[in-house]
Amino acid sequence: MAAWKKELGWVLLLLLGVVVIGNLTGLFIPLLFLLIVGMLVWQIIQINRFERWISNGGRGKYPKAKGIWEDIYYHVYQIKKSEKKRKKKLGKIIDQFRKSTDALPDAAVVLGKEDEIEWANTAAKNVLGLQSSDRGQRIPNLIRFPIFVRYLKSSNFNETIIMPSPTNSHITLAVRVVSYGAGLRLLLAQDVTQLRKMEQMRKDFVANVSHELRTPLTVLKGYLETLQELDEPLPPLLTHSFQQMHEQTERMQYLVDDLLLLSNLETQPKKTHCVDIPTLLGKICKESENLHNSAGRIELSLETSAHIYGDEQELRSAFSNLLGNALKYSSKESSVKVRWFQIKESLVLDVVDKGEGISEAEIPRITERFYRIDVRRSNKVAGTGLGLAIVKHVLLRHDARLVITSELYKGSTFSCVFPLDRKC
Repeated sequence: MAAWKKELGWVLLLLLGVVVIGNLTGLFIPLLFLLIVGMLVWQIIQINRFERWISNGGRGKYPKAKGIWEDIYYHVYQIKKSEKKRKKKLGKIIDQFRKSTDALPDAAVVLGKEDEIEWANTAAKNVLGLQSSDRGQRIPNLIRFPIFVRYLKSSNFNETIIMPSPTNSHITLAVRVVSYGAGLRLLLAQDVTQLRKMEQMRKDFVANVSHELRTPLTVLKGYLETLQELDEPLPPLLTHSFQQMHEQTERMQYLVDDLLLLSNLETQPKKTHCVDIPTLLGKICKESENLHNSAGRIELSLETSAHIYGDEQELRSAFSNLLGNALKYSSKESSVKVRWFQIKESLVLDVVDKGEGISEAEIPRITERFYRIDVRRSNKVAGTGLGLAIVKHVLLRHDARLVITSELYKGSTFSCVFPLDRKC
């Protein structure tokens, strides 16, 4: 502000001199014209010097000047100096970021709007086979696995895909994309080879143990039934013991059967044919009423006659589990509604009960294996804890999802939502 006042003072002083001399000599207009032209020439010279200095990047010490131009040079110089410090600091941050991401065991690739590679860390070069020269290349042109190309085209990045490494077919990668910024995306690839091996070992173990348990359980059950059917009366202690042994053997039989079913769902190839859902639901409802002594409790509503492509036995198992749970976990006087209908782009099966309900915190976990809600009941409800896990796996194999809504002490709704393209 002081520089502007000083500059203005000089202008006023020169103008005053022109006025005085002009009045004395009678040449006021020519002197005023010369003053204005001189000031314009002076400013043009200063602007030219400033432009040359700026065009060279403002490097080094700024040119000497007087008045307001000295302040302009000084402020621009300070701005350039602080900008240089910021760039240096930002460069250090970027360098630290690159070093830290290079140290990550997971591959990371920054993708642009057209899936072009902006940057990749060292792990990406190792497991995805990317090179420094690939920057600017579209990643689908370099990694051509169909599952990966479809994943990028779908733009649905809520799920993770599993695929082999382009550099080593023995390495299994879990790949996902995270969107951020203006059209930028971060591709992450994690080596899950060991996890997949352990998961396969677990599946094989469960399948083998379940198969091995079937034979001794069948033998035990046969002998127990034979002993219970003897004509000679047994002592009360043995009668009670045989009864408990028979119940526990049956429980183990159900558990083994469910484990084998889960194992088959995880390992067996999918079988697809057109399944008559309305007819299937009618059969399941009748069977469930007989099995659970629940005559008249089930209300079946068929609002569409749509059939879907799938495996009838798997769907029967899933629907039977949902309906069985609804009957078991609600009072014998309450009704259970089964509804098959279509909404927009989905076919939906609803199983609605008026039972004890499920707390919001429990809902995400009830499809886990062997997970059972810890509720004090007057009558313990028998079960293996695998029913909803079976339902979840069956629906996944049919490109469907399980939606659970519930309110404590008011009931629950289990919805099987099938995509409309499953309709046949």
